[in-house]
Amino acid sequence: MKLVVTLLYLIPSIAIADAAVVVDATAQKSGASWTFHVSIKHTDTGWEHYADGWGIYTPDGTELGFRELAHPHVYEQPFTRSLSGIKISDGLTQIIIKPRDLVHGVGQDYILTLP
Repeated sequence: MKLVVTLLYLIPSIAIADAAVVVDATAQKSGASWTFHVSIKHTDTGWEHYADGWGIYTPDGTELGFRELAHPHVYEQPFTRSLSGIKISDGLTQIIIKPRDLVHGVGQDYILTLP
């Protein structure tokens, strides 16, 4: 009985992963556009709960681009994916990267100062 109670207590904590988090990001300008390399950490558990994308936004909330993630990364954590061709207005010195997962939605903002 004690084992059953212990297992029932642990199941919710095993089944629920935290929201996706950006752990690192870099930006490179090439001509008139930018390429972003973003590292995401998330406790992907499978097709029902995984980090499914990240977006790049101006401080006023305008979306500049979105990188969809088409599958779970259960055994690859953290993982890095890139997005190219992002146009950024001259004078903009910071952007916001927002990670997203299927269960929690949009995670905590990551502020990146452009080089």
